[in-house]
Amino acid sequence: MKWLLAALVFFAVVTFLVVGLGKRQTAVRAVGSTSIQPFAEMLAETFNRDHPDNQVDVQGGGSAAGLQAAKNAIADIGMCSRALKPDEKFDSVVIAHDGLAIIVHRSNPLRGLTRDQIRNLFAGRIANWSEFRTPDGPLPNLKIHLITREEGSGTREAFTKLIMGKDHIAAMALTQESNGAVKELVRNDPAAIGYMSLGLVGSELKALQVDGIDPTVAEVKAGHYPLVRPFLFVWSAKPGPKAQLYIDFVCSAAGQRLLESEGLVGER
Repeated sequence: MKWLLAALVFFAVVTFLVVGLGKRQTAVRAVGSTSIQPFAEMLAETFNRDHPDNQVDVQGGGSAAGLQAAKNAIADIGMCSRALKPDEKFDSVVIAHDGLAIIVHRSNPLRGLTRDQIRNLFAGRIANWSEFRTPDGPLPNLKIHLITREEGSGTREAFTKLIMGKDHIAAMALTQESNGAVKELVRNDPAAIGYMSLGLVGSELKALQVDGIDPTVAEVKAGHYPLVRPFLFVWSAKPGPKAQLYIDFVCSAAGQRLLESEGLVGER
């Protein structure tokens, strides 16, 4: 039943994208990761302004939807926020690298966690914040609220690979379908913990140290921060000249500067 429900939801997402993109009749269509989406939209806004006859339209839906859209030629470009698996036969380019931030409410007194502690939290083996201590004493007696991403999310798959290993995320975790939804829940819940793109955290949340390393662009760039994943553009057929023009812009020095100004680490 779980797989049937997931399949129905995925079919609905792809159908929505097909219909929506078809109506727009844009020259270049980029579909996929909601982590990449705001950055791709920002780049497309600049690109569209400079190329009025070659407009780019960006849609979310998740990394799995982006890969499926690229495979079926529904989109010119699929957006994927994790490394490709060996059986995923796509051409691709890494447009940037992103830190994966572990986020809590601003009032949470913790400074950081180890990867083992994060794994135990999301596996459900640690259930109350009072099990953690700071120099000022134990944290408040609050049941921990786990916030995770949906199946098929590149962010969830990256988190599973980098943190969970063979452990499963606890069934009690509340599933959300975008970085924005995760951010909103954690922002309003002192007992919550989640994970999201470092480039989208902003000042409303606290991003925790991981293994004693600050979650900053500088530490990601230096290779010190341990939770890093690639942002990919993928395609199954050679991009047309209009799509290639947008890809070239994203990978150019100007495009990379824009990405770095938004908190990502450029590839070039």
